[in-house]
This record gives sequence, structure tokens and C-alpha cells, in this order.
Amino acid sequence: MLGVLLGWVARNWDVAWLGTTLTKVGEIFVQLLKLAVAPLVFFAITISITNLRNVSNAARLATRTLLWFMATSLIAVALGLVIGLLTSPGSGTGLSAKDAAKPETSGSWLDFLTGIIPTDIITPFTELQVLQIVFMAVVVGIAALKLGAKAEPILKLGESVLALLQKALWWIIRLAPIGTIGLIGTAIKDYGWNLIGSYATFTADIYIGCAIVLFGVYPLLLGTVAKVNPLQFFKGAWPAIQLAFVSRSSVGTMPLTQKVTERLGVPKEYASFAVPFGSTTKMDGCASIYPAIAAIFVGEFFHVDMGIKEYLLIVFVSVIGSAATAGLTGATVMLTLTLSTLGLPLEGVGLLLAIDPILDMMRTATNVAGQVVIPVLVSAKEKILDREAFANARSFSLDGWNSEDAEDAAPAQAPAGEPAAARTPATVG
Repeated sequence: MLGVLLGWVARNWDVAWLGTTLTKVGEIFVQLLKLAVAPLVFFAITISITNLRNVSNAARLATRTLLWFMATSLIAVALGLVIGLLTSPGSGTGLSAKDAAKPETSGSWLDFLTGIIPTDIITPFTELQVLQIVFMAVVVGIAALKLGAKAEPILKLGESVLALLQKALWWIIRLAPIGTIGLIGTAIKDYGWNLIGSYATFTADIYIGCAIVLFGVYPLLLGTVAKVNPLQFFKGAWPAIQLAFVSRSSVGTMPLTQKVTERLGVPKEYASFAVPFGSTTKMDGCASIYPAIAAIFVGEFFHVDMGIKEYLLIVFVSVIGSAATAGLTGATVMLTLTLSTLGLPLEGVGLLLAIDPILDMMRTATNVAGQVVIPVLVSAKEKILDREAFANARSFSLDGWNSEDAEDAAPAQAPAGEPAAARTPATVG
């Protein structure tokens, strides 16, 4: 609310210094989050793969996780298509062709497939090519598993570096209230309410679609598949969802996402695999709902008719190409990948960039919620979910919490792969 108020003052009273301050505060907060992204992704995924050696039925856990990633993406993109077709978001916007412009960067299937493999080991870290970093981390993790004891010194070093990165990132996360003021204030200052009016249907579609997945699909899966109380899930997962909404970065939220996942009773060894992979590939908001509705918006705006073939292509791109979003703010690469696959004008991206930061908040919150839901579902199906810990999970305030507190207060976990049969099961809905 303070961010909204200050942004409104800066915009309507033309207070230049206040607008500049809000912008810089928001930019610094996001830059601090991004500072740790490259090494965090590399070490988190490398260590997560090696941790699977401590998990019973690791291959089955990994397979089920990826299948659930794809299944929920399929549900999300289907909802996006239905909402877009029912509401026609590209009609009557009041926008003109001069508002359209090609983006500076775009994605294609050739770029996506060939861009996974880096040309050297330095560039991905300096240019923040997250997909290439993920590729290298997977290769190193698998190689370490094959080496066995010989790789232990490197793994110990990696675990120490990862702990240092997470500790530093927790300090940044505790700045979230200040960052929120800057980011929300900047959004109001730059865009006001008039711009939202031009994109009213499109904005409502994205928020409604994400809300249906976040508060409808996920609770339904939790209640029917995992047989746990959805309200208790949101109570435990809310700090991560909240930070994701503000920061607009799944990767930046990763340490907090993993912490709340563990506190919800998911074994640490499995959570340390599922969450890092989810933070870079599990994007129901950015890679499923958004490109589906955006493609319909661009098609309607440029009067391009689409049929069943095009809608099936949208589904295919969303389910298979979600890794292109790479867990960073914005979904431009995924959108251009979708538009180029459908043969729609890439200039349509320029229409949507103006409103993107406001949309990205809800998209990223949905992404992160899904990154917690899937480990809970898989753990429940594999009977390794600590239901007592789930029932006792509670929310917490970011400004009064740090990684050491989380370790001390985290409930005892059952060994990975071993059901918590000895405990008294909690009553769940």
C-alpha cells in the first residue's frame, strides 16, 4: 500500500526525485537477487542431483516429478486457451499498429535446442544464460555420481559454496519489504491506471487464469491426490508465494521455496532436487497460461485466424518448451518462441511489454506455488511425506526469519524413501 501511495504521488504530482528513488530501490533489489542466480543455479542443481543417491527409488521420484510438471502445465495451458477464446482479449483494446514492435531478443526452436549447449564455461555465467548453466550443472552432477568417492571433495566444496550463497541470499530476501515499495511504486509511477485500462481484458485474463490454477487446480490436486489440507498448504507456502509476487523471480525465490517445501514435510534430499529443477523449468504462469492468452491476443490484434492446429501447437510449446523461461523475470523468450512457432508477428511482443511487469507478478507467484505443490504431491504418492510436519507447518515473517532459524525450527524429517509410519498421522482434509 505504501508503494502504491508513493507511486501515485510520484506520477500525479510529478515528484521527480521520488520517482527516481522508487526506481533505483526496485532495481537494486532485483539486481541483488540476480547477483546470486548463476552460481546458485549451478551449485543447487549439481548438489541436488548428487543428493539423489541418498534417496530410495530416486529414478522413480525424478520421473514422477517431471511427469507431474508436464501434467500441470497441460492443465494450465488448456485453461489459458479456454479463457482467451471466451474473452477475446485482443479485440477493442484501443491500441494501434504503431504500439507494436519486435523485441530485442527472441526465441526459436533452433535457438532453444542449440542454445542449451554452451560454447565455453564462462559466458553462461557472465551473460546469465540460465538454461546453459542448468545443462552444465546436470552434466557435472551426473559425472560426480559416476565418480563416486573420488568426487566427494568437490561435492563438499559445492555444498559449502551453496550454503554461503543461500546465507547471503537470505540477507537479500529480508530486504523484501523495502524492495516491494520500490517495485510496486515504480509500476504505478510508470504505468498508472490508464495503461491497464487499454489491456483490461488481457490483464484480467492473466490474473483470473493464474488464480484458477493457484487457488483451484492446485488445491484440488492436493486434496484428491495428496489427500492433504489445501489451506494448510497455503499457510506453509505463503512466504515463498508472497516473495515471488514481489520479486518476479523464481530463481531468486528458490532458497525460500525449498525451505517452505521442506517445512511442509517433503524430505530434504528430494526437495533439494525437485525445487531447483522446478525453479528453472516449472512455469505454469509464465510458460502455460501467459503464452496461450498472449498468442490469442496477438492473433486477434493482427486479424490472424487460428484453428485447432495452432491451439495444439500452443499446448506443445507450453508443455515442452517451458525451460526457455529459465526462472528469471519476464517471459519474453517463451512468448517469442510461441509466436514464431505459430507464425504470428513478433511485433505483437511490443504490445505486451508495456504491461508485462504487472502481469509477471501473478505469473511468478503461480510458478512458485506449483514448484512447491509438485514435491508435496510426489512425496505423498510415494508415502515419504511427513504428514505431521505438514499439519504443523506455519507461515512466518521474512523480516524476522533467517536460514539459521529455519534450520533450528524445521521439523524432523523421516529418512528419504522411508514412510513416517511410526508417527501418529495428522487429520487432513
